[in-house]
Amino acid sequence: MANSCTPIAQSSVNSESNPKVLKLIDIAYESEIRTIQMSPLSAPMQPAVTPLGKWDLLLRFDDLRNQQEPYYARVIHCNYDWTKSDLQDLDFMTVYNEFPITNFEYSVDTHIPYVHYSFPLPPVKLPGNYVLLVYRGANKEDIILTRRFMVYTNQVTFKHEGNLIGPSTIADVSQQLNFTIDYKDVNVLNALSDIHVNINQNHRWDNMIKDAKPSFARDIEKELEFRFFEESKMFSGGSEFRFFDLRSLNYPGRNVASVNKSVKPYEVYIATDKSHGGEAYSQIEDLNGNYMIDNYDYRDLAFTNYTNVNFALASSRIKGDVYVLGAFNNWNLNQESKMQYDSVQRIYTSRIMLKQGWYDYQYVVKSSELPYLYFEGSHFETENYYEIFVYHRPFQPRADLLIGYLRLEKNPRSR
Repeated sequence: MANSCTPIAQSSVNSESNPKVLKLIDIAYESEIRTIQMSPLSAPMQPAVTPLGKWDLLLRFDDLRNQQEPYYARVIHCNYDWTKSDLQDLDFMTVYNEFPITNFEYSVDTHIPYVHYSFPLPPVKLPGNYVLLVYRGANKEDIILTRRFMVYTNQVTFKHEGNLIGPSTIADVSQQLNFTIDYKDVNVLNALSDIHVNINQNHRWDNMIKDAKPSFARDIEKELEFRFFEESKMFSGGSEFRFFDLRSLNYPGRNVASVNKSVKPYEVYIATDKSHGGEAYSQIEDLNGNYMIDNYDYRDLAFTNYTNVNFALASSRIKGDVYVLGAFNNWNLNQESKMQYDSVQRIYTSRIMLKQGWYDYQYVVKSSELPYLYFEGSHFETENYYEIFVYHRPFQPRADLLIGYLRLEKNPRSR
Protein backbone atom coordinates (compact mmCIF):
# COMPACT_ATOMS: atom_id res chain seq x y z
CA MET A 1 0.00 0.00 0.00
CA ALA A 2 2.87 2.39 0.76
CA ASN A 3 4.03 2.26 -2.86
CA SER A 4 0.64 2.79 -4.45
CA CYS A 5 -0.52 6.06 -5.95
CA THR A 6 -2.84 8.17 -3.87
CA PRO A 7 -6.17 8.71 -5.65
CA ILE A 8 -7.70 12.17 -5.79
CA ALA A 9 -11.37 12.23 -4.91
CA GLN A 10 -13.74 13.65 -7.50
CA SER A 11 -15.19 17.01 -6.50
CA SER A 12 -18.93 17.34 -6.54
CA VAL A 13 -20.09 19.48 -9.42
CA ASN A 14 -22.18 22.58 -8.98
CA SER A 15 -25.57 21.75 -7.48
CA GLU A 16 -28.37 23.38 -5.53
CA SER A 17 -27.04 21.85 -2.32
CA ASN A 18 -23.44 22.78 -3.10
CA PRO A 19 -23.44 25.92 -5.26
CA LYS A 20 -20.27 27.54 -6.50
CA VAL A 21 -20.28 31.28 -5.92
CA LEU A 22 -18.41 33.39 -8.47
CA LYS A 23 -15.56 35.36 -6.90
CA LEU A 24 -13.69 37.87 -9.04
CA ILE A 25 -10.32 36.92 -7.53
CA ASP A 26 -7.55 34.43 -8.24
CA ILE A 27 -8.95 31.19 -6.91
CA ALA A 28 -9.58 27.51 -7.69
CA TYR A 29 -13.07 26.22 -6.95
CA GLU A 30 -12.09 22.55 -6.80
CA SER A 31 -9.20 20.95 -4.90
CA GLU A 32 -8.11 19.07 -8.02
CA ILE A 33 -7.35 22.28 -9.90
CA ARG A 34 -3.73 23.16 -9.11
CA THR A 35 -0.75 25.28 -10.18
CA ILE A 36 -2.76 28.00 -11.90
CA GLN A 37 -0.47 30.42 -13.72
CA MET A 38 -1.16 33.29 -16.09
CA SER A 39 1.59 35.35 -17.68
CA PRO A 40 2.85 36.66 -21.00
CA LEU A 41 4.05 33.76 -23.12
CA SER A 42 7.27 35.66 -23.80
CA ALA A 43 7.89 36.31 -20.07
CA PRO A 44 6.47 33.46 -17.95
CA MET A 45 7.69 34.95 -14.63
CA GLN A 46 5.99 38.30 -15.20
CA PRO A 47 2.48 39.26 -14.01
CA ALA A 48 -0.56 39.07 -16.24
CA VAL A 49 -0.43 42.71 -17.31
CA THR A 50 -0.17 43.62 -20.98
CA PRO A 51 -0.52 46.70 -23.19
CA LEU A 52 -3.53 46.80 -25.48
CA GLY A 53 -2.54 45.49 -28.88
CA LYS A 54 0.29 43.27 -27.66
CA TRP A 55 -1.39 39.99 -26.99
CA ASP A 56 0.43 36.91 -25.67
CA LEU A 57 -1.19 36.09 -22.33
CA LEU A 58 -1.31 32.39 -21.55
CA LEU A 59 -3.24 30.49 -18.87
CA ARG A 60 -1.81 27.23 -17.55
CA PHE A 61 -3.24 24.87 -14.93
CA ASP A 62 -3.35 21.23 -13.87
CA ASP A 63 -6.34 19.02 -13.18
CA LEU A 64 -5.41 16.20 -10.79
CA ARG A 65 -7.67 13.76 -12.58
CA ASN A 66 -6.43 11.39 -15.21
CA GLN A 67 -8.97 12.19 -17.90
CA GLN A 68 -9.54 15.24 -20.05
CA GLU A 69 -12.56 17.44 -19.25
CA PRO A 70 -14.52 19.71 -21.62
CA TYR A 71 -13.53 23.08 -20.19
CA TYR A 72 -14.57 26.46 -21.56
CA ALA A 73 -13.49 30.00 -20.79
CA ARG A 74 -15.12 33.41 -20.89
CA VAL A 75 -13.93 36.92 -20.07
CA ILE A 76 -15.47 39.31 -17.51
CA HIS A 77 -14.75 43.06 -17.56
CA CYS A 78 -14.36 44.65 -14.11
CA ASN A 79 -14.20 48.16 -12.70
CA TYR A 80 -11.18 49.55 -10.86
CA ASP A 81 -12.41 47.99 -7.59
CA TRP A 82 -12.80 44.56 -9.20
CA THR A 83 -16.57 44.62 -9.23
CA LYS A 84 -18.24 43.47 -12.46
CA SER A 85 -18.81 46.35 -14.87
CA ASP A 86 -22.05 47.02 -16.74
CA LEU A 87 -20.47 46.47 -20.15
CA GLN A 88 -21.92 43.87 -22.47
CA ASP A 89 -19.64 41.25 -23.99
CA LEU A 90 -19.59 42.90 -27.42
CA ASP A 91 -18.44 46.16 -25.82
CA PHE A 92 -15.04 44.67 -25.03
CA MET A 93 -14.77 41.41 -27.02
CA THR A 94 -14.03 41.03 -30.70
CA VAL A 95 -15.71 37.61 -30.98
CA TYR A 96 -18.34 35.57 -29.17
CA ASN A 97 -17.37 35.26 -25.52
CA GLU A 98 -17.05 31.50 -25.11
CA PHE A 99 -13.85 29.61 -25.84
CA PRO A 100 -13.14 25.86 -25.66
CA ILE A 101 -9.87 24.90 -23.98
CA THR A 102 -8.43 22.35 -26.36
CA ASN A 103 -4.70 22.37 -25.55
CA PHE A 104 -3.91 19.69 -22.99
CA GLU A 105 -1.21 17.16 -22.14
CA TYR A 106 -1.28 14.10 -19.90
CA SER A 107 1.36 13.67 -17.24
CA VAL A 108 3.80 10.80 -17.74
CA ASP A 109 4.57 8.23 -15.03
CA THR A 110 3.75 10.61 -12.17
CA HIS A 111 2.68 9.55 -8.68
CA ILE A 112 -0.57 11.44 -9.15
CA PRO A 113 -1.81 11.42 -12.75
CA TYR A 114 -2.94 14.82 -14.01
CA VAL A 115 -3.85 16.71 -17.15
CA HIS A 116 -2.01 19.95 -17.91
CA TYR A 117 -4.05 22.56 -19.78
CA SER A 118 -2.90 25.70 -21.57
CA PHE A 119 -5.06 28.39 -23.11
CA PRO A 120 -3.98 31.51 -25.04
CA LEU A 121 -6.30 34.30 -23.93
CA PRO A 122 -8.55 35.90 -26.57
CA PRO A 123 -7.85 39.58 -27.35
CA VAL A 124 -10.04 42.35 -25.94
CA LYS A 125 -10.94 45.76 -27.39
CA LEU A 126 -10.75 47.92 -24.27
CA PRO A 127 -8.15 48.50 -21.57
CA GLY A 128 -9.18 47.60 -18.03
CA ASN A 129 -9.40 44.94 -15.36
CA TYR A 130 -10.50 41.50 -16.48
CA VAL A 131 -11.22 38.12 -14.97
CA LEU A 132 -10.94 34.92 -16.96
CA LEU A 133 -13.58 32.41 -15.84
CA VAL A 134 -13.12 28.73 -16.65
CA TYR A 135 -16.06 26.36 -16.31
CA ARG A 136 -17.01 22.79 -17.09
CA GLY A 137 -19.00 21.88 -20.18
CA ALA A 138 -22.01 24.00 -21.01
CA ASN A 139 -22.71 24.91 -17.38
CA LYS A 140 -21.33 28.40 -16.77
CA GLU A 141 -22.09 28.02 -13.07
CA ASP A 142 -19.87 24.96 -12.72
CA ILE A 143 -16.79 27.12 -12.24
CA ILE A 144 -13.36 25.56 -11.79
CA LEU A 145 -11.18 28.69 -11.60
CA THR A 146 -11.04 32.46 -11.98
CA ARG A 147 -7.92 34.48 -12.74
CA ARG A 148 -7.33 38.23 -12.98
CA PHE A 149 -5.48 40.00 -15.78
CA MET A 150 -5.06 43.63 -16.81
CA VAL A 151 -4.82 45.39 -20.16
CA TYR A 152 -3.60 48.99 -20.30
CA THR A 153 -2.95 51.95 -22.57
CA ASN A 154 -0.45 54.74 -21.91
CA GLN A 155 -2.62 57.85 -21.94
CA VAL A 156 -0.98 59.36 -18.84
CA THR A 157 2.66 59.97 -17.98
CA PHE A 158 4.41 59.45 -14.67
CA LYS A 159 7.10 61.32 -12.79
CA HIS A 160 8.66 59.34 -9.97
CA GLU A 161 10.63 60.64 -6.99
CA GLY A 162 12.61 58.80 -4.34
CA ASN A 163 11.77 58.55 -0.66
CA LEU A 164 11.32 61.94 1.00
CA ILE A 165 11.18 60.86 4.64
CA GLY A 166 14.27 61.20 6.81
CA PRO A 167 15.72 58.73 9.30
CA SER A 168 13.02 57.37 11.61
CA THR A 169 11.51 54.13 12.84
CA ILE A 170 9.04 54.25 9.93
CA ALA A 171 11.85 54.79 7.42
CA ASP A 172 13.65 51.70 8.70
CA VAL A 173 10.78 49.33 7.95
CA SER A 174 8.70 50.97 5.21
CA GLN A 175 9.01 51.87 1.55
CA GLN A 176 7.52 55.15 0.41
CA LEU A 177 6.25 55.84 -3.11
CA ASN A 178 6.12 59.38 -4.46
CA PHE A 179 4.94 60.06 -7.98
CA THR A 180 2.98 62.49 -10.14
CA ILE A 181 0.43 61.59 -12.82
CA ASP A 182 0.10 63.91 -15.82
CA TYR A 183 -3.29 63.46 -17.53
CA LYS A 184 -3.15 66.26 -20.13
CA ASP A 185 -4.01 63.82 -22.94
CA VAL A 186 -7.19 62.57 -21.25
CA ASN A 187 -10.53 64.37 -21.32
CA VAL A 188 -11.29 64.45 -17.60
CA LEU A 189 -14.12 66.54 -16.12
CA ASN A 190 -13.32 65.93 -12.45
CA ALA A 191 -10.02 64.19 -11.78
CA LEU A 192 -10.74 63.56 -8.10
CA SER A 193 -13.90 61.60 -8.88
CA ASP A 194 -13.17 60.22 -12.37
CA ILE A 195 -9.60 58.97 -11.88
CA HIS A 196 -8.78 56.09 -9.53
CA VAL A 197 -5.34 54.79 -8.61
CA ASN A 198 -4.50 51.35 -7.22
CA ILE A 199 -1.03 50.30 -6.05
CA ASN A 200 0.22 46.83 -5.24
CA GLN A 201 3.47 45.25 -4.14
CA ASN A 202 4.92 42.25 -5.98
CA HIS A 203 1.61 41.81 -7.82
CA ARG A 204 -0.21 40.58 -4.75
CA TRP A 205 -3.77 41.48 -3.88
CA ASP A 206 -3.77 41.05 -0.10
CA ASN A 207 -1.92 44.32 0.55
CA MET A 208 -3.15 46.49 -2.33
CA ILE A 209 -3.80 50.20 -1.72
CA LYS A 210 -7.17 50.73 -3.37
CA ASP A 211 -8.28 54.07 -4.74
CA ALA A 212 -5.28 55.98 -3.39
CA LYS A 213 -6.06 59.67 -2.94
CA PRO A 214 -3.64 62.31 -4.26
CA SER A 215 -1.87 64.69 -1.88
CA PHE A 216 -2.26 67.55 -4.37
CA ALA A 217 -4.51 68.04 -7.40
CA ARG A 218 -3.50 70.71 -9.92
CA ASP A 219 -6.39 71.23 -12.33
CA ILE A 220 -4.60 73.80 -14.50
CA GLU A 221 -1.48 71.64 -14.96
CA LYS A 222 -3.62 68.49 -15.20
CA GLU A 223 -1.54 66.75 -12.56
CA LEU A 224 -2.19 64.55 -9.55
CA GLU A 225 0.63 64.32 -7.04
CA PHE A 226 0.95 61.41 -4.63
CA ARG A 227 3.25 61.75 -1.61
CA PHE A 228 2.77 59.12 1.05
CA PHE A 229 4.11 60.46 4.33
CA GLU A 230 1.76 58.61 6.69
CA GLU A 231 2.72 55.12 7.85
CA SER A 232 -0.76 53.82 6.99
CA LYS A 233 -0.17 54.78 3.34
CA MET A 234 3.27 53.20 3.06
CA PHE A 235 4.11 49.61 2.24
CA SER A 236 6.02 47.49 4.72
CA GLY A 237 9.29 46.63 3.05
CA GLY A 238 9.13 43.13 4.50
CA SER A 239 12.11 40.80 4.22
CA GLU A 240 13.44 38.87 1.29
CA PHE A 241 11.29 35.80 0.85
CA ARG A 242 12.08 32.40 2.26
CA PHE A 243 12.44 29.75 -0.43
CA PHE A 244 13.03 26.08 -1.12
CA ASP A 245 14.36 24.31 -4.20
CA LEU A 246 12.40 21.19 -5.12
CA ARG A 247 13.36 21.00 -8.77
CA SER A 248 14.87 17.58 -8.10
CA LEU A 249 13.41 14.83 -5.94
CA ASN A 250 16.56 12.72 -6.30
CA TYR A 251 18.89 15.52 -5.25
CA PRO A 252 16.78 18.09 -3.35
CA GLY A 253 18.09 21.64 -3.31
CA ARG A 254 18.46 24.31 -0.68
CA ASN A 255 16.19 24.41 2.37
CA VAL A 256 14.73 20.93 1.75
CA ALA A 257 15.52 18.87 4.85
CA SER A 258 14.37 15.45 3.64
CA VAL A 259 12.15 13.55 1.21
CA ASN A 260 10.21 10.49 2.31
CA LYS A 261 9.99 8.23 -0.75
CA SER A 262 8.29 5.33 1.02
CA VAL A 263 4.90 6.84 0.19
CA LYS A 264 3.47 8.27 -3.00
CA PRO A 265 3.12 11.13 -3.48
CA TYR A 266 6.39 11.79 -1.67
CA GLU A 267 6.41 13.66 1.61
CA VAL A 268 8.80 16.61 1.46
CA TYR A 269 9.99 18.28 4.66
CA ILE A 270 11.22 21.85 4.49
CA ALA A 271 13.97 22.74 6.96
CA THR A 272 12.40 24.07 10.16
CA ASP A 273 12.13 27.84 10.00
CA LYS A 274 12.51 30.35 12.79
CA SER A 275 11.23 33.88 13.21
CA HIS A 276 13.06 36.67 11.38
CA GLY A 277 11.32 39.35 13.40
CA GLY A 278 13.85 41.68 15.01
CA GLU A 279 16.75 40.38 12.92
CA ALA A 280 18.97 42.61 10.80
CA TYR A 281 18.30 42.78 7.09
CA SER A 282 19.75 39.91 5.08
CA GLN A 283 20.09 40.11 1.30
CA ILE A 284 18.87 37.01 -0.50
CA GLU A 285 18.16 36.47 -4.18
CA ASP A 286 14.45 35.68 -4.40
CA LEU A 287 11.54 35.69 -6.84
CA ASN A 288 9.56 38.39 -4.97
CA GLY A 289 7.11 35.79 -3.73
CA ASN A 290 6.67 34.01 -7.05
CA TYR A 291 7.42 30.41 -8.01
CA MET A 292 8.55 28.53 -11.08
CA ILE A 293 7.80 24.98 -12.12
CA ASP A 294 10.86 22.99 -13.15
CA ASN A 295 12.12 19.43 -13.11
CA TYR A 296 15.81 18.57 -12.95
CA ASP A 297 15.16 14.81 -12.74
CA TYR A 298 13.67 14.75 -16.25
CA ARG A 299 14.05 17.56 -18.75
CA ASP A 300 10.41 17.15 -19.68
CA LEU A 301 7.76 18.90 -17.58
CA ALA A 302 5.23 16.13 -18.31
CA PHE A 303 7.20 14.00 -15.80
CA THR A 304 6.95 16.62 -13.05
CA ASN A 305 5.54 15.20 -9.82
CA TYR A 306 3.27 16.58 -7.14
CA THR A 307 4.45 16.17 -3.55
CA ASN A 308 3.10 16.91 -0.08
CA VAL A 309 5.26 19.75 1.22
CA ASN A 310 5.48 20.02 5.02
CA PHE A 311 6.31 23.43 6.48
CA ALA A 312 7.45 23.94 10.07
CA LEU A 313 7.93 27.20 11.97
CA ALA A 314 9.51 27.01 15.43
CA SER A 315 7.71 29.37 17.81
CA SER A 316 5.76 29.56 20.99
CA ARG A 317 2.02 29.85 20.44
CA ILE A 318 0.93 33.38 19.58
CA LYS A 319 -2.40 35.17 19.93
CA GLY A 320 -3.60 34.93 16.37
CA ASP A 321 -3.56 32.70 13.32
CA VAL A 322 -0.46 31.89 11.28
CA TYR A 323 -0.49 31.28 7.53
CA VAL A 324 2.11 30.26 4.97
CA LEU A 325 1.63 32.35 1.82
CA GLY A 326 3.08 32.89 -1.62
CA ALA A 327 2.03 33.23 -5.22
CA PHE A 328 1.58 29.44 -5.23
CA ASN A 329 -1.63 29.84 -3.18
CA ASN A 330 -2.54 33.30 -4.50
CA TRP A 331 -1.84 34.88 -1.09
CA ASN A 332 -5.22 33.59 0.07
CA LEU A 333 -5.82 33.26 3.81
CA ASN A 334 -7.80 30.03 3.88
CA GLN A 335 -7.87 26.66 5.59
CA GLU A 336 -5.19 25.19 3.35
CA SER A 337 -2.73 28.00 4.04
CA LYS A 338 -3.52 28.15 7.78
CA MET A 339 -0.97 26.48 10.04
CA GLN A 340 -1.67 24.26 13.04
CA TYR A 341 0.20 24.47 16.33
CA ASP A 342 1.98 21.43 17.73
CA SER A 343 2.32 22.14 21.44
CA VAL A 344 4.61 19.13 21.99
CA GLN A 345 7.23 20.15 19.42
CA ARG A 346 6.43 23.88 19.83
CA ILE A 347 6.12 24.45 16.11
CA TYR A 348 3.50 25.62 13.63
CA THR A 349 2.99 23.12 10.82
CA SER A 350 1.27 23.05 7.45
CA ARG A 351 1.05 20.45 4.67
CA ILE A 352 0.36 21.62 1.12
CA MET A 353 0.43 19.68 -2.13
CA LEU A 354 2.80 21.38 -4.57
CA LYS A 355 4.37 20.58 -7.91
CA GLN A 356 8.13 20.28 -8.30
CA GLY A 357 9.85 23.63 -8.67
CA TRP A 358 11.35 26.62 -6.86
CA TYR A 359 9.02 28.33 -4.39
CA ASP A 360 9.12 31.60 -2.47
CA TYR A 361 7.01 31.84 0.68
CA GLN A 362 6.55 33.75 3.93
CA TYR A 363 4.72 33.38 7.24
CA VAL A 364 2.06 35.96 8.04
CA VAL A 365 -0.08 36.56 11.10
CA LYS A 366 -3.73 37.46 11.39
CA SER A 367 -4.08 38.98 14.85
CA SER A 368 -5.57 41.95 16.64
CA GLU A 369 -2.36 42.33 18.66
CA LEU A 370 0.55 41.35 16.40
CA PRO A 371 1.69 42.78 13.06
CA TYR A 372 1.07 40.94 9.80
CA LEU A 373 4.82 40.36 9.30
CA TYR A 374 5.52 39.42 12.92
CA PHE A 375 7.62 36.40 11.87
CA GLU A 376 9.31 38.09 8.91
CA GLY A 377 10.28 41.56 10.05
CA SER A 378 10.36 44.57 7.74
CA HIS A 379 13.23 46.54 6.21
CA PHE A 380 13.49 49.45 3.81
CA GLU A 381 16.41 47.70 2.04
CA THR A 382 14.24 44.80 0.81
CA GLU A 383 13.96 44.33 -2.93
CA ASN A 384 10.34 44.67 -4.08
CA TYR A 385 8.54 45.88 -7.14
CA TYR A 386 5.44 48.06 -7.18
CA GLU A 387 2.73 48.49 -9.79
CA ILE A 388 0.67 51.66 -10.20
CA PHE A 389 -2.63 51.33 -12.05
CA VAL A 390 -4.50 54.45 -13.22
CA TYR A 391 -8.17 54.15 -14.16
CA HIS A 392 -10.55 56.62 -15.78
CA ARG A 393 -14.28 56.36 -16.32
CA PRO A 394 -15.21 58.30 -19.47
CA PHE A 395 -18.71 59.30 -20.51
CA GLN A 396 -18.69 56.38 -22.95
CA PRO A 397 -18.27 53.55 -22.22
CA ARG A 398 -19.47 53.87 -18.64
CA ALA A 399 -16.82 51.62 -17.15
CA ASP A 400 -13.35 52.06 -15.66
CA LEU A 401 -10.58 51.85 -18.25
CA LEU A 402 -6.94 51.26 -17.36
CA ILE A 403 -5.24 54.28 -18.95
CA GLY A 404 -1.86 54.11 -17.23
CA TYR A 405 0.49 51.50 -15.80
CA LEU A 406 3.89 51.90 -14.19
CA ARG A 407 6.16 49.30 -12.63
CA LEU A 408 8.69 50.61 -10.09
CA GLU A 409 11.62 48.63 -8.75
CA LYS A 410 12.71 49.26 -5.18
CA ASN A 411 16.31 48.31 -4.40
CA PRO A 412 16.77 46.35 -7.66
CA ARG A 413 19.63 43.89 -7.79
CA SER A 414 21.97 43.75 -10.74
CA ARG A 415 21.61 40.34 -12.31
